[in-house]
Amino acid sequence: MDLTGKQRRHLRALGHHLDAVVQLGKAGLTDGVVAAVDTALERHELVKVRLGTECPDDIGDVAESLSERLRAEIAQTLGRTILLYRRHPKEPKIKLPTGS
Repeated sequence: MDLTGKQRRHLRALGHHLDAVVQLGKAGLTDGVVAAVDTALERHELVKVRLGTECPDDIGDVAESLSERLRAEIAQTLGRTILLYRRHPKEPKIKLPTGS
């Protein structure tokens, strides 16, 4: 599912006041981090992931990898923060606007 511009704006507005749920440290993107983000997406649908200053990985690479591995959409990357969205399959909490 590709997000439209309107949907991305909506998700960015919802995510503005969220705190980062998962933070990557000096070990970078590990299986444990991926599992933690997966759990957070299952529970919240929209999560922020922050790359710490000691994280050796590039934010673009981390965002793409998490998106592919977790079947999630990248709503935004800003600075060292990634905003990810994945619709809950049975009980969606976030209603996305339709149209572009």
